[in-house]
Amino acid sequence: MNVANYLAVNAVRFPHRIATYQGDVPALSYAELACQARRWATFFARQGLAPGERVALFLPNSPVYIELLCGAWYAGLVVVPVNAKLSVAEVGYIADDSGSCIVFCERDDVAQALTDTLVLPPMLPEGLVHEESFDRPVFRAPDAPAWIFYTSGTTGKPKGATLTHLNLAAMSACYAANIEPVTAQSRLVHFAPMSHGSGLYIVPYLMAGGANVIPGSLKFSGESFVSTLAGHDHVSMFLAPTMIRRVLDYLAAHQPEYSAAHIATITYGGGPMYAKDLEEALRVFGHRLVQIYGQGESPMTITFLGKGQHHQLTPQCLSGDAEGSPLLPVGQSHPQLEVTIQDQEGSCLPCGQEGEVCVRGDMVMAGYWNNPAATQETLRDGWLRTGDIGHLDPQGFLYLTDRLKDVIISGGTNIYPREVEEVLLQFPGVKEVSVVGQRDAEWGEVVMAFIACSVSLDTTALDQFCLNRMARFKRPKSYHFLTDLPKNAYGKILKTELRKRLDGVTS
Repeated sequence: MNVANYLAVNAVRFPHRIATYQGDVPALSYAELACQARRWATFFARQGLAPGERVALFLPNSPVYIELLCGAWYAGLVVVPVNAKLSVAEVGYIADDSGSCIVFCERDDVAQALTDTLVLPPMLPEGLVHEESFDRPVFRAPDAPAWIFYTSGTTGKPKGATLTHLNLAAMSACYAANIEPVTAQSRLVHFAPMSHGSGLYIVPYLMAGGANVIPGSLKFSGESFVSTLAGHDHVSMFLAPTMIRRVLDYLAAHQPEYSAAHIATITYGGGPMYAKDLEEALRVFGHRLVQIYGQGESPMTITFLGKGQHHQLTPQCLSGDAEGSPLLPVGQSHPQLEVTIQDQEGSCLPCGQEGEVCVRGDMVMAGYWNNPAATQETLRDGWLRTGDIGHLDPQGFLYLTDRLKDVIISGGTNIYPREVEEVLLQFPGVKEVSVVGQRDAEWGEVVMAFIACSVSLDTTALDQFCLNRMARFKRPKSYHFLTDLPKNAYGKILKTELRKRLDGVTS
């Protein structure tokens, strides 16, 4: 099994169909993309790389990124995509930890820093432009590594989730069966980094013969969203909730009558979508949204909330009531895998009871690269222990409460930060919020709220707002206002940085 076979087969089935676009300009047909992949495979073989060796891609989104992915797989290699926003030290750690033989990069400072690793630009040597020595992709066992996905590293050093060819094939089948059918007219726009969720979706599009679109501007904004989509129909994309928020703000200010008729699917995930943002997104885009919940360890495929299920989210569901904030489901399990809620001992818990979300199936990683201790801790008895806290309802809908490590225990009672965050986001003027715990001699921990706001907020009114919507013990002890909340390269709020700030913050 080799996922590069998707390209090899489709290049014969429909050689002239466009495989990649740069903006609204066709870049490569399927036949041309297959040729480029074979040439890259030839280059890797000439470099002496054997099947199973690793190649790191420290690059922004581009058509050649897809060529390199396919070329590495053609040669039986393992790709290590690295977010282009990471620092030189971070990419150096990943290259060293993965044992990457080559790092493809366009930055001179990386080549100067990684003296023990071959650093190359993403350009075929002139002598190989017309040479191909691979008739077909190198055969790989289903459990052979294909992609090493490094965690975002919000706590400690990132770990490399090893995804096999079977993992990627199973993920692709889940996408096609449950998220959206990919047709000859389908186009996937890569606004998010290809090193992350957006890049994973290259595989199902290659499998089904769709096209991949690289925006003309690599800097994401509401304006680039509108201009890129204007040149295409039947477009789909993966967006983080923060990206959707930026688009909504832009459209509200510049195109309040925006038509989303040319959009097929907006898949969102990678962080919580708060109820007020989802309500606005459904109003602007219609029922074209699909929520996915997954991790690098089970890529994009634990649960999904489909378009029809979004249609069932009534205004009352989204707005909640005076007694509290809405907690929305992240969907039901993909039929191709199992999801349970377990306690610390690994026993399955009944519906409605909070515990750790656990999953097993062909999508779950083989383990963490070169890290048996972390693998043993995370994979137990065939189950991936996600580190997320949640519960299932009788219909199988999963509700995520928080990350296990982020639960605040105050006076012996668990407080889930997301529950508090949902309430605070309903207060006028609040743009973003993150709730963390601070050590306290009397209570063990107390609740602290960091808020990014567009206007000056009255803390007395904010405090009363919380008291009207949550139990007193959940109310933040203090509020700390920032222009922006600290985020990592993937756009996730860094709670670790907020906790560090508390050392110098007084209430």
